[in-house]
Amino acid sequence: MEKTYYVYIMASQRRVLYIGITSHIERRVRQHKSHVFGGFTAKYNVTNLVYFERYGSVMKAIRREKELKDWRREKKIALIGAENPKWRDLSYGWYQPTRFPWLRKIS
Repeated sequence: MEKTYYVYIMASQRRVLYIGITSHIERRVRQHKSHVFGGFTAKYNVTNLVYFERYGSVMKAIRREKELKDWRREKKIALIGAENPKWRDLSYGWYQPTRFPWLRKIS
């Protein structure tokens, strides 16, 4: 089974940016949202997933992460804006409980 790696960009409401890499994007985003590790993302409340890319090779993902980190802020903002113009949290709905409308509560 091939492993998938993600290069992602998180943002705060004030558009402070954080770029990272992970093989478990749902778990990693949850860690950012709950400030598990403290540090930069906790200090600046960087909790919204605004961009991500998938890779089948860890080396390609690492190269891309380094490339994005070297970009000027304006170029990063343009990348996000091209794919996610409203800067919506792409992880919205990942952690909410699923409801099945066809299930009725029986008294």
